[in-house]
Amino acid sequence: AAVFAMAMGYLEAAVVIYLRGLYYPEGFAFPLRLMEQRVLLAELGREAATLVMLTVLAWLSGRKLADRLAFFRLEFAVWDIFYYIWLKLLIGWPESWLTWDILFLIPLPWIGPVLSPLIVSLAMLSGAWFILRRMQGGGHFRPAPGDWFFALSGAGLIFLSYVIDTDAGLRGGMPAPYRWELLIGGLALGYYALLRCLR
Repeated sequence: AAVFAMAMGYLEAAVVIYLRGLYYPEGFAFPLRLMEQRVLLAELGREAATLVMLTVLAWLSGRKLADRLAFFRLEFAVWDIFYYIWLKLLIGWPESWLTWDILFLIPLPWIGPVLSPLIVSLAMLSGAWFILRRMQGGGHFRPAPGDWFFALSGAGLIFLSYVIDTDAGLRGGMPAPYRWELLIGGLALGYYALLRCLR
């Protein structure tokens, strides 16, 4: 699963290099440039297809819902981390951990410093490791409704940290300071939910 995700990270990095060659030939930077509608639709479809591929692989990798969700977290995290590794190796980008990037387009543009999705990916990777270790050791992982509430609330805060700046994401503005407090709060809620489950 991890090797598959590394290869998907390379594929995404290659596509992004092609897109930047079309829209940012002098180098990627904000403000964002509008894509042609047909290219935008193709890119939205590619992102949706990526999620489908990760979901199918996670389903085939696990036997129960809990370990399938853990495999999805593992694959998503490895894919995202290696996407940036491949970009750095291929074109020397990003210049720093705090370089701004457009992360995703569904359902709104996600923007943030490169460091932020890497932190989220490392958190997802560690959570997946704990869950898979529990499951493969013969244990159980059954989140209660309260656990789901905390986990989804945390995910919502992280999502909000990326889409709250609609001026830069949708209207061609320069990014406002990133809302690190939303990211930290979301990660804290996610880990709290995980610890409740593991106990």
